[in-house]
Amino acid sequence: MDDKEYKYLGTVDSPADLKGLSREELRCYCDELRHYIIEQCSVNPGHLASSLGAVELAAALHYVYETPGDKLIWDVGHQAYAHKIITGRREAFRRKRMLGGISGFPRMAESPYDAFGGGHSSVSVSAAFGMAKAAEMCGRSFKTVAVIGDGAMTGGLAFEGLNNAGASPDTDLLIILNDNNISIDKATGALKSYLVRISTSRLYNRIKRRLWRILAHVPFLLHCFQKTGNAVKQGLLKNSNMFESFNFRYFGPVDGHNLNELVDVLSALRNIGGPKLLHVMTVKGKGYTPAEEDRTVWHAPGCFNPDTGERLRQAPAVARYQDVFGQTLLELARADNRVVGITPAMLSGCSMDILMREMPHRCFDVGIAEGHAVTFSAGLAAAGMVPFCNIYSTFMQRAYDNVIHDVAIQNLHVVMCLDRGGLVGEDGATHHGMFDMACFGSVPGLIVAAPADEAELRNMMFTALNTPAPFVIRYPRGAGAGVEWRDVPFTAIPVGRGRCLRRGTGTAVLSIGTTCADTAAACADAAARGIDAAHYDLRFIRPLDEQMLEQIGRSFSRLVTVEDGIVRGGAGQSISAWLNDRGFGIRVRSLGIGDSFVEHGTVAELHRQCGFDREGILTAILES
Repeated sequence: MDDKEYKYLGTVDSPADLKGLSREELRCYCDELRHYIIEQCSVNPGHLASSLGAVELAAALHYVYETPGDKLIWDVGHQAYAHKIITGRREAFRRKRMLGGISGFPRMAESPYDAFGGGHSSVSVSAAFGMAKAAEMCGRSFKTVAVIGDGAMTGGLAFEGLNNAGASPDTDLLIILNDNNISIDKATGALKSYLVRISTSRLYNRIKRRLWRILAHVPFLLHCFQKTGNAVKQGLLKNSNMFESFNFRYFGPVDGHNLNELVDVLSALRNIGGPKLLHVMTVKGKGYTPAEEDRTVWHAPGCFNPDTGERLRQAPAVARYQDVFGQTLLELARADNRVVGITPAMLSGCSMDILMREMPHRCFDVGIAEGHAVTFSAGLAAAGMVPFCNIYSTFMQRAYDNVIHDVAIQNLHVVMCLDRGGLVGEDGATHHGMFDMACFGSVPGLIVAAPADEAELRNMMFTALNTPAPFVIRYPRGAGAGVEWRDVPFTAIPVGRGRCLRRGTGTAVLSIGTTCADTAAACADAAARGIDAAHYDLRFIRPLDEQMLEQIGRSFSRLVTVEDGIVRGGAGQSISAWLNDRGFGIRVRSLGIGDSFVEHGTVAELHRQCGFDREGILTAILES
């Protein structure tokens, strides 16, 4: 379908245009909108399946509510593509997630329709309650709606928000639980089972549908039903309604792909005050058969043929770091019965599904609950297990307190593997793992390591298993350097020891983690220009290799450090401080991420922008 075949899509540039459509035209518009998302994501990849499942919901919300005056919060933000297109970003959507283009997530700085940023999960209830409370306190009349989906309700912050908001019975707030029974992988835990029990109660749903048809037209009966609804639900479901226990009026479940029902229900709820929760059932990937059949793969499928569903992404020539982690974890678990795996809803993303398939009893997906993942791991370690807790670097920031109090202070043998360390590319500022070395490098008792390649990641995991101390390993997203690692015997790495990879004079370059490859190439380029720079690989951010640093301080007049992380408080500044404290006169220049958030683009573009790609490192060597 090309632009000329869209009848309604091009006529809607704002929610005001959407309101001019009839119900039937709105349904046709949603079909076109879904097709447009598929069409654009096939050539410019993004988070596909989640947004396909929320097309009708986004359209109904903007059809009923007066946005941007009314506040609409999407959580998690990767289900908001339809929202972005409806709110004037149809053409900009063609360049989503590209350098200089719009974000793949709601951004307050991008549009007045993005009431709150949505890169992380489980924030919407708290943020929406804050907005609704502000409206109440200031005498303003706007409505506040939070759409929480893709497993985000499993996060502890969502329950903290429900608990607090439920204690304000006069605050006008609507929470929409977009229930598709999946985050990236299949949803787990007691909440998932509870929601299934609600949504599959046939007697309750049959009565509910009949009542809603009446209540939409008779406000008096609606009021009566509000007062007696909880008793009905308790009787039919044979247990109390959890959301009602938080003092939220519970409505639903309703079919999230039935536009007429959505519009009717939302119209009625808009006129009901107090905290309310609408339970909406949707299908992730709705309307595109390949995405419906394999929702995990089509969460973010890369480029594909929209007509056939054939994914066009070529298999990488070398292994991804996540696959090295997953395979190595399985090998370690086979050899040591103490090894267990823990991840917060990133089972396939971090490749812990490899362990899950063979040893499901030793692998735990705890849902979107990073703090719990760390403290659960601490409990396992306190009882003699060796947990490998894998959390994306940016999400580990949520568990910083747990790492300090529950792991480090108690000196527990927890191995924390931080996937997606450094700049991750098109997901942008909310997903870059730029703070981990600065955060954890300052925590007493932690060992913090950064492998240079696949073989080093494998050996650091082996080293961590055999080192009875809290151990952090950070590594990047994507393909490795091509170093052989499969079926290679494990080798223990001396903790706190770096290595010299190239000898030189005058200037030394010290790489941290996977910046090693570009640093080695830049040193070779410098040698071709007559500058013989030495190259050292740090390996451990904590403890520092003091013997190696002393050798550098005594042998060189200039040092360049290179890290894929924030410079302020990072490894380079720690090294500079160490050398300065001991009176070495060496001049240190630290390359890495500057004192600002980095937007989206390819990893290569962002490395170049931040000045620590191969050319940037070479320039620093030449200038030194």
